[in-house]
Amino acid sequence: MNIEVWSDFACPFCYIGKKHFEKALEKFPHKKEVNLTYKAYQLNPNAPKEMKEDAYHSFARSHNMSVEQTKKRFDLFTQTAKSVGLTYRYDLIQMTNTRDAHRLAKWANTFNQEASLTERFMHAYFTEGKNLANHETLLELVESLGFDVLEAKNVLESDLFEDEVNNQILEGRQIGVQGVPFFVLNRKYGISGAQDEAYILQTLNQLWQEQNPIQPLDSQNSGSCKADDCDI
Repeated sequence: MNIEVWSDFACPFCYIGKKHFEKALEKFPHKKEVNLTYKAYQLNPNAPKEMKEDAYHSFARSHNMSVEQTKKRFDLFTQTAKSVGLTYRYDLIQMTNTRDAHRLAKWANTFNQEASLTERFMHAYFTEGKNLANHETLLELVESLGFDVLEAKNVLESDLFEDEVNNQILEGRQIGVQGVPFFVLNRKYGISGAQDEAYILQTLNQLWQEQNPIQPLDSQNSGSCKADDCDI
């Protein structure tokens, strides 16, 4: 079973949706048959590389909202995150550009570690208030996982994986991704948003049953019942 997920490290519901999906997958009897692929998406491709104001004022300005309205919205995000064991620190969050972080994620995918780097980046962004556009910060996060810092530095100082990030963003648009997180299951079903664990598990089971229908075996005539009639 192939599952692709479009997400952005700076998306609050992407991190929440990731946790919902992981919990559902743990309960899925055939989880070892699932192949998960992360796809790049940028909520704000024009985001700056350095913050000149805090997250409250930045979001309020860009969304034509008051700071008070923004704080109320962020409080809702924070409470929802808390329900799945996450800590969101909007007093620390730096709403900067995630392009280079996505390029590093694609680099990590070359040695099957995109999932772990994705988790590290999201935690760094929402809980630690790290600037994911800052190269020094990104390299520190890479090093914290024991990955090759020199290779990562080479990625950041070049345009490596730029095309892959662009192509994945374009691919998402072509299949109808308008918001994230967006999960695509076997290119047949799409799950939009941070749906709850039960819904995701139900969808996984449904897809598995469609892929693996029960095949009746040929057998000799024997007693059976149909409707209100039984024959021997």
